Amino acid sequence: MTELDTADFAVVVYREDNAWEVEQLPIALTEDLEGLIHALRQQPSIGGTIGLVAVGDDFFVALRMLPDEAMVFLSDVTASVDWVLARQIVEYLELDIPDDEELDQVLPAGDMSIFSDLGLDEMELGALSGDLDLYPDEMLASIAKRLGFGAAFERAIG
Repeated sequence: MTELDTADFAVVVYREDNAWEVEQLPIALTEDLEGLIHALRQQPSIGGTIGLVAVGDDFFVALRMLPDEAMVFLSDVTASVDWVLARQIVEYLELDIPDDEELDQVLPAGDMSIFSDLGLDEMELGALSGDLDLYPDEMLASIAKRLGFGAAFERAIG
């Protein structure tokens, strides 16, 4: 079991009265994919809910719950070697745990088009998740800004 870092966080993002709202979720959800999905499904929203999770300095997770589908994106599949949540996502996506030869690469996995309809295409998401100069919280802040809820995101994690 990994130790929770002070940089770890999980937030739920949803639309209410045509405005984006961002609220923190319990820190325990940074290690529990099933619990995270359950929490996101409990939040009513116009157009579904978004979950954003940063874990340590290593990776981030984006989830999007739509009425008929759950979309999941993991910024780096190699994190599944060391982190519980990343391993759960790799299993959820029915992928293999990376072998030693792949551990020096950043390998995003899951639904790269998770935010395409909101203005962040697959190429941009892939480039952002592979930017080794950014920490996961910075990557998520960039995504939040690009999707239009940057200020609410900053308030929630601040």
